[in-house]
Amino acid sequence: MNKTELLNQVLERLQSDLLQARQAAQTAYETATHEENIAENKYDTLGLEASYLATGQARRAETIAQTLNSWKQLLLRPYSDQQGIGLGALVEVSDDAGNRQHLFLGPNGASMKLQQAGHSVQVLSPQAPLGRALLGKQVGEEITLQLASGVQLLEVLSVD
Repeated sequence: MNKTELLNQVLERLQSDLLQARQAAQTAYETATHEENIAENKYDTLGLEASYLATGQARRAETIAQTLNSWKQLLLRPYSDQQGIGLGALVEVSDDAGNRQHLFLGPNGASMKLQQAGHSVQVLSPQAPLGRALLGKQVGEEITLQLASGVQLLEVLSVD
């Protein structure tokens, strides 16, 4: 698998999400300010509700823009045994049952699943419990995750 291609997929998805959020904010703003939505009495709240929606969509767009900027600044470095797993690492883990999972560790806010070379890759950040547990680990180490359903053990099989 190619980390540069994965990074490009994340950037494309975030750019698409940002465009959609900005369009949604603009639509809500236009609805809130349209002359037909001026309140005629205290029970006529369509314009007010649309303004709340516009504000929320604008905040969402700003959050996505910040996430996009964080990902644009991500430097993909080769794995180092001395430093262990860090941002930009592509990690393969296995659970007790032998189920394998590919993980791409990056900056915050871009939790998503991607497809590459016939494999599903989960994008996660150090803020996620699994992402936090991976930081600094090396090939062959085990990770213990406390989940609502119990404890899950994962072994780091490979890191790129």
